[in-house]
Amino acid sequence: MYNKKPDVKENTADTMKLSEDYTAGSHIIQSYEDDNIVVNSKCFSKSFLVSNTSLNENWGIDDIGQMTHEHWHDIIKLQPEVILMGTGKKLVFPHPSTYAPAIEKGIGVEFMDSRAACRTYNILLSEDRFIIAGIIL
Repeated sequence: MYNKKPDVKENTADTMKLSEDYTAGSHIIQSYEDDNIVVNSKCFSKSFLVSNTSLNENWGIDDIGQMTHEHWHDIIKLQPEVILMGTGKKLVFPHPSTYAPAIEKGIGVEFMDSRAACRTYNILLSEDRFIIAGIIL
């Protein structure tokens, strides 16, 4: 449920500012640059895994090709509705067999560049959906 519309911030060529904090108690992505992302006023320069209620700063994935079935099972244990994978500056589609554990559980998996994943994460968060986003920098 929306209490107010998110404020639209002006974007520059290097920085994309995202919506204001309108979902209290959640991890909100506030801005994105190619080499860092701000979540709840903290700047990250390495890839991370974020959900409504948790933030894994030591995710250890620098390329979508590093994702194994074990990584997917760790994410699935959290029972998200949707898994977003920001694959870096460019969209990369891994082979479907790599993320089969999520598909087998009926969990939606979406791949997009990291900038789009940040925007989509905040939109789904504002809809009060339980999502997990892996953001690769």
